[in-house]
Amino acid sequence: MHIQPQVNLQPEFHEDIKVILLGTGSPRAFYGRAKPSVAVLAGHKVFLVDCGGGVVDQLIKAGVMPQRVSDVLFTHHHYDHNSGFFDVFITSWRTHITPERVFEGRSTPMHVYGPETTKEIIGKMRESFEFDVKLRVSYNLSDEAGARIEYTERNEGVVYEKEGIKITAFEVDHRPVYPAVAYKFEYNGKSVVISGDTIPVANMLKYSQGVDLFIHEAYNKEWLDTLIEQYPAYDKALSNPAKYHTTTVEAAEIAKQAGVKHLVLTHHIPAPEANEVAEEEYIKGMRDIYQGLITVGRDLMSFQLG
Repeated sequence: MHIQPQVNLQPEFHEDIKVILLGTGSPRAFYGRAKPSVAVLAGHKVFLVDCGGGVVDQLIKAGVMPQRVSDVLFTHHHYDHNSGFFDVFITSWRTHITPERVFEGRSTPMHVYGPETTKEIIGKMRESFEFDVKLRVSYNLSDEAGARIEYTERNEGVVYEKEGIKITAFEVDHRPVYPAVAYKFEYNGKSVVISGDTIPVANMLKYSQGVDLFIHEAYNKEWLDTLIEQYPAYDKALSNPAKYHTTTVEAAEIAKQAGVKHLVLTHHIPAPEANEVAEEEYIKGMRDIYQGLITVGRDLMSFQLG
């Protein structure tokens, strides 16, 4: 039986912001935790904040075809935040055909945003797969415009403002990784802040005042201290997160001071099991500080604002 394909020419429209946690893990591999990435859907756009390994698979599981992605925002350039870019770049560019439907590939340059190191680092990554790109253009007849990248490098300030969608970058502190940024999304009266990786900083309070959704990285200090005590030979490796990350309790204090409506934790160190008992233990002490809604992020969780 012949099925006439439906071409996906009109992308899904979102009147309000929708946020999907594609990956809530960290550099260390945990079952059920993909590397860090967040999808933000607003209007006809799908923005990808960071793209760790496995991000394309996670997009598909979330019901978002990669062909809808033409904008990738990097918070910083640790591998767990950028290693999936090759797959995102090529897959979003290639038309996907099934018996029922055709998803047109990206026919415009990929727009990449990030701190001032972004063009140098992602540019080298793009150069590394030039062989593949040339074959896509010459043999597969992929649109040549889709083989290009347009960069916006900014540590602080508005990086995107179109069709009612405003995205602001602001500096955070993840040293020795410098620079590193967080992002604030605003659309249709709603707002979201995505922290990236950072210790507590004044900028987070400044830009997060009263936001509807506050997605912040966190590690559980008590759990890490227990691991250090159990494995003293690995003291340095286990104690390093304290130097450039935020504890769960500190995240609660930031959320309280900023008056955010909903705090979502991600980039878990160590990652709790995805069940209520483990997650309540992971956020122990937070509810004594912050009285708002707290969610321990799990892969593929979504949040609809509006």
